[in-house]
Amino acid sequence: MAYPTSDLSRSGPLQIAARLDRLPVSRWHWKLVLLVGLAAFFDSYEIYMSGVLGSVLAEPWHLTSFTKPLLVGAPFFGMVFGAIFLGMASDRFGRRQMFTYNLAAYSLLALASAFAVDVGMLVALRVVSGVFLAAELILLDTYLSEFLPRKARGRLIAVAYAIGFLAAPVVAGSGGLLIVKVHFLMDGWRWMLVGGGMGGLLVFWLRRNLPESPRWLAERNRPQEAEAIVSEVERTVESQTGRRLPEVQGVVYRPVAKIPFSAMFRPPYRRRTAMMWIFQITQTVGQYGFASLATLILVSKGYDIPSSLLYTALSFVGSPVGALLAVPLAERVERKFLVIGGLVLIGVAGIVFGNSTSSVVIVVAGVTITVCNSVVSSAWHVYQAELFPTQVRSTAGGVAYSFSRLTAGLLPFGALAILDHFGPVEVFAAAAVIITITCLDLAILGPRTNGLSLEDVTGSGEGTSADPVPQPAAEVARAGIDVAPDRS
Repeated sequence: MAYPTSDLSRSGPLQIAARLDRLPVSRWHWKLVLLVGLAAFFDSYEIYMSGVLGSVLAEPWHLTSFTKPLLVGAPFFGMVFGAIFLGMASDRFGRRQMFTYNLAAYSLLALASAFAVDVGMLVALRVVSGVFLAAELILLDTYLSEFLPRKARGRLIAVAYAIGFLAAPVVAGSGGLLIVKVHFLMDGWRWMLVGGGMGGLLVFWLRRNLPESPRWLAERNRPQEAEAIVSEVERTVESQTGRRLPEVQGVVYRPVAKIPFSAMFRPPYRRRTAMMWIFQITQTVGQYGFASLATLILVSKGYDIPSSLLYTALSFVGSPVGALLAVPLAERVERKFLVIGGLVLIGVAGIVFGNSTSSVVIVVAGVTITVCNSVVSSAWHVYQAELFPTQVRSTAGGVAYSFSRLTAGLLPFGALAILDHFGPVEVFAAAAVIITITCLDLAILGPRTNGLSLEDVTGSGEGTSADPVPQPAAEVARAGIDVAPDRS
């Protein structure tokens, strides 16, 4: 195996990146995608559970105009803090530790939630479980983007989200069977929380041997550990594919920037930070609004709870379909335009969903929304993980992600108020206006990323001789970032 990389060590940050990026996709990569993608399942599970709980517990627990949206939004409020602080912690302490133990903490709290005796206790436990669950999705994007080859990154992360979106029909379908009945001396909704907690513990055990990100280790001046992991991955991939690995492309030396958190607010990253924050604040309406409020909206249209859950379950069949559709599209269509196209279709289908009184049209519009939601979510999560360097990738994504969780937590208060005073048509009309703002933000401020390595997108150091040097690399010095050669 040859490594013509210049005089620099094979275990420097950009040499590690080049070695990972040139690997062919193998069973090792697919196993990683499966184990990590299960994190998205539990995130989606919590989101879809929120609306179901709000519908089912409204009468028996006498939920008010304040406690109902509070219960629906509870996990999102916890996710605000988890996304910020645990995202920062993963940049400091490593991806693997945070990724592993966050899921264990969430699982235990989900189990405790199943035994809540009143709405206050249930809200409190779901807020705290949201803190730990938030980091899972941020770290899914970061962890996979740092391991997967650049030419397959988009489609493989889309597969991970396809796994996550299976939660939608699972929650809606099982909710219709369990939620309004008592099983083995316990209410059906409690069993759904038990299922989430037990499933999380199983995944925690399955993921116990996942390796640390070599990119993160190399950036943290731990080259021996990074070298050991990458060498083991190379041996595994070569054995599984039965072919000699391609040579690492010749590395062209560029200075490696030491990037502090404050660099997010200076050129060249300031524009990306603004774009991500605006996007995360506004996209919640299109993406999480339907997921958490669909059942409540159908109840407001006059359908009973079993019928509402049935139509919701049928609508959510589109979630895994959309995620699978995103697999080929993520690499063939520029990701920012894929997101914009999906959002436009969500806005149009939402207006149809709000206006229609036909159950068939409602389900078709619902399927369209969930298909497009999954395409948008899969493409966006790939996209946002590409925009910032390894040193601040989780922090940048976590801070931006926290805004989406804050608006998702507040959304039920505004949306349910509009629903109660005006109706579903006005809810979706307001959503369409906000979606328009989201699309303009991404179209104007979002860079193109398809086909580039993470280092070329972020301008964070060396690149291969075949790679174009992006705009950020030329601006790093002007940003006041401490630039130093990487000779590790």
